Amino acid sequence: MKQITAIIKPFKLEEVREALAECGVTGLTVTEVKGFGRQKGHTELYRGAEYVVDFLPKVKVEVVVKTDDVDRCVEALVKAAHTGKIGDGKIFVTAVERVVRIRTGEEDETAV
Repeated sequence: MKQITAIIKPFKLEEVREALAECGVTGLTVTEVKGFGRQKGHTELYRGAEYVVDFLPKVKVEVVVKTDDVDRCVEALVKAAHTGKIGDGKIFVTAVERVVRIRTGEEDETAV
């Protein structure tokens, strides 16, 4: 099993959720986060004063999928989150050693 973590632009969340649902993903975790990459934030004007916004609002989407489904899910994520502009985000894929469903005690792939 693998965990896919995607950092995306907030307005792309619904498209990403729909794309993952089409891939058979039944559950996901979404967290509002702030950060920056190469774009290094931007400047804004507030009441006549210019200030730098270092951390930009992003959304972190986390899903755990079977190893066989990783490529299909990553492709769907890239397609759904892509705008072609700087700051589209990143996708991280990591190994998951063990999963336990608390309610039933099911483990690993049956718990996902």
